[in-house]
Amino acid sequence: MHFYRLTLGILCVWRLTHLLNAEDGPWDLIFRLRSRVGAGFWGGLLDCFYCLSLWIAVPFAYFLGDGWSEQLLLWPALSGAAILLERVTSSPASAPPAPYFEDEEKSNVLLRQEERGSSQVDPEPPVG
Repeated sequence: MHFYRLTLGILCVWRLTHLLNAEDGPWDLIFRLRSRVGAGFWGGLLDCFYCLSLWIAVPFAYFLGDGWSEQLLLWPALSGAAILLERVTSSPASAPPAPYFEDEEKSNVLLRQEERGSSQVDPEPPVG
């Protein structure tokens, strides 16, 4: 396999997966497609970039590979490369705001201990 064909395969898998997963497409065609499939199996597939890239990579692996063993190895390789490319090109998700911690006065403060003296009862003497 030529490096050129592998690079084209990776770019095509990423482009188609990104189009179906994150873009509206020309004239909102992809948006309408995602709306029609709803929240079932197909809707879940279109919502998950990782899952979708696996299925988009199947025909590319079939046509780019020279034999069944190479095709079998190309399938997850093309998907993985598309996922890496997506991670590199996507904007980082903003971190959630830090939780607000307020110093609260503890309700179980150390109790005062009485001083030894007349107010304290002597322990019982040992029997014996």
